[in-house]
Amino acid sequence: MCWAGRMMLGTFSILLVLVHAAAACDFGPFPYRATGIVCRMTKPAALLLNQETAQVIQAAFRNARFPNVTGERSMRLLGRVAYGLTNIQVNDLSIEKSEVELKEDNTIHIAIKNVTALFKGTLTYGYAGAWFLQLFHSVDFEIESSIDLQLGIRLKCQKDQVVPDASDCYLTFHKLTLHLQGDKQPGWLKQLFTDFISFTLKLVLKREVCKEINAVAQTLTNFILDLAANFVRDKDIIVDISLASDPVIKASYIESHHKGLVVYRNNSTVLSDSVFSPSLLTESRMLYFWFSEHSLSSLASAAFLDGRLVLNLTGEQLQELFELEDTEAQRKAVQMIFQGTSYNDSVAKVWSLTQPQISLQPEGTVVRSLVAVEVSILPAGEEPLVALYMEKEIMVTIQAAYAEKKLSLQPVDSSIEIKVFKCTADPSGMDPSIQSFLQNMILVAGIPEVTSSIGSALTSLLNSKRLDLFDIINPEIITRKGYVIVQLDFGFPSHLLLNFLEKSL
Repeated sequence: MCWAGRMMLGTFSILLVLVHAAAACDFGPFPYRATGIVCRMTKPAALLLNQETAQVIQAAFRNARFPNVTGERSMRLLGRVAYGLTNIQVNDLSIEKSEVELKEDNTIHIAIKNVTALFKGTLTYGYAGAWFLQLFHSVDFEIESSIDLQLGIRLKCQKDQVVPDASDCYLTFHKLTLHLQGDKQPGWLKQLFTDFISFTLKLVLKREVCKEINAVAQTLTNFILDLAANFVRDKDIIVDISLASDPVIKASYIESHHKGLVVYRNNSTVLSDSVFSPSLLTESRMLYFWFSEHSLSSLASAAFLDGRLVLNLTGEQLQELFELEDTEAQRKAVQMIFQGTSYNDSVAKVWSLTQPQISLQPEGTVVRSLVAVEVSILPAGEEPLVALYMEKEIMVTIQAAYAEKKLSLQPVDSSIEIKVFKCTADPSGMDPSIQSFLQNMILVAGIPEVTSSIGSALTSLLNSKRLDLFDIINPEIITRKGYVIVQLDFGFPSHLLLNFLEKSL
């Protein structure tokens, strides 16, 4: 999901599509109104992604289908000379360097310098004169070329989707040399074809290469949009990351603003005015994500409605929790609660009774909720017996971190207030030792166990969306009043781009 660090794939397509930068969309006069998620990609990230431009350009050249080039010309003495270039293919393609520049006219300029390519094919020619018989010959040819490529990439909105427009595409030829088979043909023939074929060939190469670059860009765009759509959807929970306002392209970063609405079973939350300001994000890291408190709180509410805020504990896990301390009071309380039954014959369930209330503060994410705990004993051949049931009001402050491809949630402050207490061993609820033990056990072990389990579940969810395939470097999760910022550097997974190009083109 965008709120966890969205997928990064493709060159100029990624550079734009990752942040859904789009032109020609009318969002009204409030550029930062009703924004739940903001993504900012800085110039260092653009430069890193641009290193992969060679892969995309090479794919465009390789995948281009060059049509046959035909023509004819009248020559003195020889009469009419007809020619055809067929089976044109590209070999030995190399790119010297590629440069990217962010323009504040909402355009990304990419300059690919000194693309050298060797074109091969077959040249067929014939002529018929007043005293010549009509003759046709076929020879293999090679064309050495050196080309500069200029791209101006814009994205347009079409039917609520982002479409890259790479029609601003120019090829400049520094070299276009024709070699006939073995270079043994008469000099006049080589000069003849070089002179009047080169202009036509330049037009064909420009048209087909630029057309294929547009096609590769669109293919990458569709792939990335599909990845993004999958990343922000999990069963009945969807995050709406459609654009909330026009994107911003500065010389040092690209920034886009998204609605961040949470849709659960076709019911959507309502957008509120955004507290986002461009000054909240810096330019020292490659990638930034800004999330509003409203978006994260809506996600927690959807998870509650979908029945996901439930944790089942086995007997082994219960043993670890209840035997955290080896004291006489602990042993007595455990004996009373479990009535001498083995942990292996026990299970526990922890779930949220109310929608969690999320508040983002400098200290961390503050979560408030009414939580129930039920411990059951499973006597052999008998119905389960509820040994303990509690409802408690919990407030916990959690700090989040992402390292070694794992999301960890660490409680740094917590408090509980028991609202309902039912214990088979203490029907009157008058034994203070049991409640005191349980309250201490929940604070010291129970809350960390629950938050750790939630962190593991979220890690599994993110990895199922393929986040673990990406090299995320030194990510920081920073909470402030009303919002959270995720900032990171990243390494580009070139193998993913290569695999995609091989399978798709």
